[in-house]
Amino acid sequence: MTQAEIKLCSLLLQEHFGEIVEKIGVHLIRTGSQPIRVIVHDTRTSLDQVKKALCVLIQHNLVIYQVHRRGMVEYEAQCSRVLRMLRYPRYIYTAKTLYNDTGELIVEELLLNGKMTMSALVKKVADRLTETMEDGKTMDYAEVSCTFVRLADTHFVQRCPLVHATENSDPGPPPPAPTLVINEKDMFLVPKLSLIGKGKRRRSSEDDATGEPKAKRPKHTTDNKEPIPDDGIYWQANLDRFHQHFRDQAIVSAVANRMDQTSSEIVRTMLRMSEVTTPSSAPFTQPLSSNEIFRSLPVGYNISKQVLDQYLTLLADDPLEFVGKSGDSGGGMYIINLHKALGSLATASLESVVQERFGSRCARIFRLVLQKKHLEQKQVEDFAMIPAKEAKDMLYKMLSENFISLQVTNNVIIINQQSWTRVRETPEEIPKTPDHAPSRTFYLYTVNILSAARMLLHRCYKSIANLIERRQFETKENKRLLEKSQRVEAIIASMQATGAEAAQLQEIEEMITAPERQQLETLKHNVNKLDASEIQVDETIFLLESYIESTMKRQ
Repeated sequence: MTQAEIKLCSLLLQEHFGEIVEKIGVHLIRTGSQPIRVIVHDTRTSLDQVKKALCVLIQHNLVIYQVHRRGMVEYEAQCSRVLRMLRYPRYIYTAKTLYNDTGELIVEELLLNGKMTMSALVKKVADRLTETMEDGKTMDYAEVSCTFVRLADTHFVQRCPLVHATENSDPGPPPPAPTLVINEKDMFLVPKLSLIGKGKRRRSSEDDATGEPKAKRPKHTTDNKEPIPDDGIYWQANLDRFHQHFRDQAIVSAVANRMDQTSSEIVRTMLRMSEVTTPSSAPFTQPLSSNEIFRSLPVGYNISKQVLDQYLTLLADDPLEFVGKSGDSGGGMYIINLHKALGSLATASLESVVQERFGSRCARIFRLVLQKKHLEQKQVEDFAMIPAKEAKDMLYKMLSENFISLQVTNNVIIINQQSWTRVRETPEEIPKTPDHAPSRTFYLYTVNILSAARMLLHRCYKSIANLIERRQFETKENKRLLEKSQRVEAIIASMQATGAEAAQLQEIEEMITAPERQQLETLKHNVNKLDASEIQVDETIFLLESYIESTMKRQ
């Protein structure tokens, strides 16, 4: 765990949950598993506040607990899960794109609350949608339930683990902490509920039909509630499934940029066919026959089977090897090599950073070393057609920034101007003579993509932390003006609801002067720009994290 990651986790926890939760969360990230009394002692926080903070963190899947062999419960923070909070806007936008406003609000409520039952979620979303509708229109519970079922069928939401049934029936003393289990077959099984009703508006639900305030209603109206049909069955957003969707979109976009729209649509169809059957961490998709792909193409895509086979052959022969051929049955069996696709996307990100940071000539050298694997400085000068002094400076710049390195892999054949030499060791330098004299030693430049990706990922974490701090500073500096603007907007909204005249509204709007309006516009522009930068950096983080995770699983 690097300091940049800890700092970013601290900023995210404070922004979402406040100082106390941030204090407890960062302490667990720094120290690892801790029992509650140690947390209370080390953070000098009251036991009640620590318990509440841990409840919040467990509710949002940011902390897990386990029973120690001595019988005490230890709590451990999930740093990777904390960093996923950066991606919340992207999860919500994806749900809106795929399942309209209803899907957006379902995912938003799950992310805001951590875990919810389906019945409570459906009612909450229906109420929120009803408030945005015109007067007289309401959202039916059945329509929200239908969208929820579609999200579960495509694995974007999943069940939370439940307390084991034997623990509830055991007559002995309760365990220090409940054991949560989940059957994989039931993870996406939606309970059969008959939710009948429509969403309610706040202003109409506060008073009943007789105008009697809610606080004065008889108590018997709330005492005889029916039992919740899905009590104990909680749901949460399946972030791995969202990540799988982001990865697939990145692959489709890369194919479209490299070839054409038809090729990308074929790859999109292959990914869609295997999105539920292929685990998110798998290096390959399930093999698909050419006939299956042809039958699954979008309805409006009119290409013949012969043209499809030509496109599949073209994709399989491409040097990037996004698509591979695994057999000849069914007109040919094809897979998508997810690991190589992620490697190509991560490499493209590195090339882009080198281009922006050091210029086009350094990018040319970087791509050359990447292609040739190992090169001496003289070979770099000749192949890149760059003067010796400039090539030396550029190589040193990238070497000092850890984009390239001096390293040789096992059993690499090194080509120099005089002869072929086979190296069976892994030194940073290859001596021609036993005395290791610099003038008689080969120095080979290479690109370690995994090491460079980790370095760039660390810098991305620092960049996002700086962006968040800058956004918080901008907001704090203009706090008084923002509060004034919010008060004026609230007054105007209340006057519009009561039917105020245009002259009165104009008078209220003039409470904010022209310089203040200009300042507000500048603040809004800066904050929007910082938010967009956070999202863009997070896209790079996602590609690098996916590549590193895929590479580590293959080793």
